[in-house]
Amino acid sequence: MVKGRQGERVRLYVRGTILGYKRSKSNQYPNTSLIQIEGVNTKEEVAWYAGKRMAYIYKAKGQVQVQLASKVN
Repeated sequence: MVKGRQGERVRLYVRGTILGYKRSKSNQYPNTSLIQIEGVNTKEEVAWYAGKRMAYIYKAKGQVQVQLASKVN
């Protein structure tokens, strides 16, 4: 914590799950994603998150070494 600050730290993120794209029975809208945010269950709670930016963060299993093949004429 910063010197002279009192109280708890503020959480700057909340976990969520990407459900997929907004869609109808026959159309899919790739510019609009559906997100399930943990702990958010009502429309009133969703209103605060509407329009906010989102970061896609993932954990990789491990580092993989890649060998590049030389060109064959």
